[in-house]
Amino acid sequence: MLRLGYKASNEQFPPRELLDYAVLAEEVGFDSVFVSDHLQPWRHDGGHAPFAMSWLGALGASTSRITMGTSVLTPTFRYQPAIVAQAFATLGCLFPGRVVLGMGSGESLNEVPLGISWPEAKERFARFREAVRLIRLLWTDERVSFEGEYYRTDNATIYDRPERPVPLYLASSGPAATRFAGREGDGWITTSGKAPKLYTDTLLPAIQDGATKAGRELSDLDLMIEVKVSFDHDREAAMNATNYWGALALTPEQKAGVEDPVEMQRLADELPVERTASRFIVSTDPDEHVRAIKRYIDLGFTHLVFHAPGPDQEKFLRLYGDEILPRLRATDNPSA
Repeated sequence: MLRLGYKASNEQFPPRELLDYAVLAEEVGFDSVFVSDHLQPWRHDGGHAPFAMSWLGALGASTSRITMGTSVLTPTFRYQPAIVAQAFATLGCLFPGRVVLGMGSGESLNEVPLGISWPEAKERFARFREAVRLIRLLWTDERVSFEGEYYRTDNATIYDRPERPVPLYLASSGPAATRFAGREGDGWITTSGKAPKLYTDTLLPAIQDGATKAGRELSDLDLMIEVKVSFDHDREAAMNATNYWGALALTPEQKAGVEDPVEMQRLADELPVERTASRFIVSTDPDEHVRAIKRYIDLGFTHLVFHAPGPDQEKFLRLYGDEILPRLRATDNPSA
């Protein structure tokens, strides 16, 4: 069954305003809300960075139905894995069946400002794998003595755990991490707007391979993709809304080694609007918009979480609730 979610961008909005948008997302018919977890935003001017785990507690208390989680949190540097396990066990107790822990291997923008020496990708991935293993142990075993390469515990216990473990969704954009998500994750998170062959030739075969090697069916996993969309009846407004998120259109080489939001903002602001819009599905017509989104459904993704870049999130949510969500659900169930 197709699920449709809202990406609550904590880099763009202050916590109270962001909470109001997420509550509205439930009201207009979204199935889930996923919040980004940043210490530093992508922009300094007008940037925000609410603490995601506190914010999720407020969201759970303010809603009754939606699934909610992080997209994505890094459990390897500024957060020790055991603290992440404790925090999400508590959220799982408070809001049973509604909480997801989405995790990734991290971005230097969030860690280096705290004095953390940013390692190479090989070490980041090794830390991530070890953190996933430790979190699962803490959720299932009573007293955990763990001796890893990066993390250690001595008879550690998470005393308050939900009856049903919180699902782990693992994020990736490369083949090795995607195979790992297929083996160890309850769900997989990736992002839209990349070359089509990355999905068809690399990522989807890797997630299938990982699941197969773990003796699982691909249908055992929730395949989630963050879909970057700018939908407005005014074409110019839809294009200009992408300016705030210009950093997404920077190449990996342009972003390499940039840990300061001031510098990231400077680089992004140099891009023309045609470039900032290149990572988004920009549309004014709802049928055209749904056709563009549907290619991800056709690839096999089962959970689409929509990231809208503009400042007027209430307008986006109401437009999507009225014009886009019903059309997408009709594509999933043509006889309805």
